[in-house]
Amino acid sequence: MAADPHGLMEDLSAASVCQPVPEARKTMPMDRVFWSHFSPNLGPGGWVTGALLVSLGLDFRTGVLAILIGNLVGAFPVALAAAIGPSTGLTQMEASRMALGTIGVRPPSFLNWLYCVGWDAVNNVPAAAALISLLALAGFPPPFWLALGVLASIQMVASIYGHHVVQALQKYLGGGLLIVFAAIGVTFAVRGGGVIHATHPVGLATFLLAVGILVSFNLSWATYSSDYTRYLPANAEPKRVVKLALAGLLLSAVPFQILGLLTATSIAEPSPTAVIASLQHAMGPLGPLALAAIALSSITGNSFNDNTASYSLISAGIHIPRVAAAIITASLGYVLAVAGAGRYATLYTDYLLVTMYWIAPWCGIVLADWYLTGGHSAARAVYGQVLRPPAGWTRGATIFVVTSVLTILLFSTSSLYTGPVATWLGGADIGYYIGFLVAAAWYAAGRGKGRISKPAGNGVI
Repeated sequence: MAADPHGLMEDLSAASVCQPVPEARKTMPMDRVFWSHFSPNLGPGGWVTGALLVSLGLDFRTGVLAILIGNLVGAFPVALAAAIGPSTGLTQMEASRMALGTIGVRPPSFLNWLYCVGWDAVNNVPAAAALISLLALAGFPPPFWLALGVLASIQMVASIYGHHVVQALQKYLGGGLLIVFAAIGVTFAVRGGGVIHATHPVGLATFLLAVGILVSFNLSWATYSSDYTRYLPANAEPKRVVKLALAGLLLSAVPFQILGLLTATSIAEPSPTAVIASLQHAMGPLGPLALAAIALSSITGNSFNDNTASYSLISAGIHIPRVAAAIITASLGYVLAVAGAGRYATLYTDYLLVTMYWIAPWCGIVLADWYLTGGHSAARAVYGQVLRPPAGWTRGATIFVVTSVLTILLFSTSSLYTGPVATWLGGADIGYYIGFLVAAAWYAAGRGKGRISKPAGNGVI
């Protein structure tokens, strides 16, 4: 089914995911770059992350320092990845075929699909809890599975419509949520609690663990970024794309996390239920507004996840229509959210940390490939001479697998497994940084000139 270039429905075919956006459809306004990187972070996730820093043992000063360092380190690669979209017209995973090959891109694409399913659950647990609390005020509290099902269904429909509806949700629903959350943040910061002072020095291992969690909060978007910039005109200025993406990420994550840090003393535990209860209490008569905002925030975040997941499942070699991919993703996210709702804080922490072990090396390779070739000479003036990805499995794909496995075995720190280097460092987890830098340097060391060839057939990359 071909999409109307002026309508809301994106092309539903699997083939459309693997091809560049036709030049006639590359009409997205530049401001959408900001909103697509800003709105998905609106919600209790950032608040929980900020409160989690206190449970790790950080005080206000070291917490703010960790927030600033972690978000800058995590957001910058995502912003750089956003600049790949306009000149290639490809999703992030499809664009990475240039470094990984047509077969080598399949493992990270499948991992990204699983990752999106996990984020569905992470985002929907607090949203469903908020919806239940909101409806309970009217005397009709639904069971958790039903509240979750309503939210998941809305998100799934948005993702089936695809890119254009998802972008509209980010801007218009995200703009409204910004106003509401700003009011919630000010009220809750004033009433919620005080500045936390140090009772003992914060150890290096603890500080690095906190920074790692914060890095992962933003770096996790690296596998999505050009999905939402590929409809920009091909001549969009890369520096402006990078700046807008960076601003969107930082201006959403940093304030929410600092508010979580400020109000941690009034939160019983770093969990969505505790955060929601504190928000509702602090807002007084405006409590229902806070609950509605939290429930709606999952729509901006998970329509994003479900849409990217449908792209990624197809890029993994499972060539099914996007409708089927979106339904499968939303259904599995629903099951995972129901199964893991009672262990949210542990799952959230481990999930954020573990996902970085493959995202960081993948990101290092893709950015090295793109920027060492001048954006493959700006994707050869877009479709005049196209980039032809190498067939099969490349050296870059081998680097990705080896680096990902070794960083998990040597550096990881989680409730499931702690590597020997992490143990030697007292629990400090530096695997993401090592994975990113080693993979990028290893790939760059053997990278020749960009592979450029004339288009064959219809000029598909």
